[in-house]
Amino acid sequence: MNLYRIYGITLRYLYLLRHSYDRVTDTFYWVVMDIILWGFTSLFFRQAFTGDPNLSANLIGGLILWYVVWRTQYEISVNLLEEVWNKNLINIFVSPITFSEWIAAFMISGVIKVIFMLVVASLTAYFLYGVNFLAYGKYLYVFIPLLMMSGWTVGFFISSFLLRFGTKLQTLAWSFPYLVNPFSAIFYPLSILPLIAQNIAHFVPTSYVFESARSFINTGVVDPIMLWKSLGLNILYLVIAMIFMKLSFRKVLEKGLVKLY
Repeated sequence: MNLYRIYGITLRYLYLLRHSYDRVTDTFYWVVMDIILWGFTSLFFRQAFTGDPNLSANLIGGLILWYVVWRTQYEISVNLLEEVWNKNLINIFVSPITFSEWIAAFMISGVIKVIFMLVVASLTAYFLYGVNFLAYGKYLYVFIPLLMMSGWTVGFFISSFLLRFGTKLQTLAWSFPYLVNPFSAIFYPLSILPLIAQNIAHFVPTSYVFESARSFINTGVVDPIMLWKSLGLNILYLVIAMIFMKLSFRKVLEKGLVKLY
């Protein structure tokens, strides 16, 4: 892979921010609004029902971590849609850019936006509700990469379907990630789910991360086995998703990129 070409494509996606205020606000607007909503909700629950001092930290911390997954997949699937909407895929691939370099640029631009989002979200949570997102400490260096891997997996699967079936399935870019949401145990322990849902959650790598994050906030203890399970599932699913993406791209090349438009 050519790092200079990856840098060029990454820069292209970041330049979109300079010329589109809605893209800038989209990077942090929704997470800030959700933090405000869930923050006040958690304060109400804490005062009226539970009295749990960790309730706000669990809800808001879980919400911010979920947005790592959502933002990561969004940058892959929506950037692909951007190229299709603008009829720009042909322009990209008549250049020396390879498929792997194009994918690497997706991932890098997503990492940059996730960092930006985390800074804004963490400051909002701290100054409005006194929730310190950095309280996860060294485990943030584990939680965030694992969640980003899950986001990449979802993003590649969505993009694969978009390449095969075109923009008629573009709603997947916004809706599909929320199919994973109930089984990720973002705001509640896995034990609260029905047994069949718990069994499904065992195959969802994000569930181990959110369970670990909640355990750390409540007890200060994290079971490393859960994180290893998440890593193993993430690697397996990510490899499958990237292979599927590659096969879908080959399929669309056989038909012709113009067929996507």
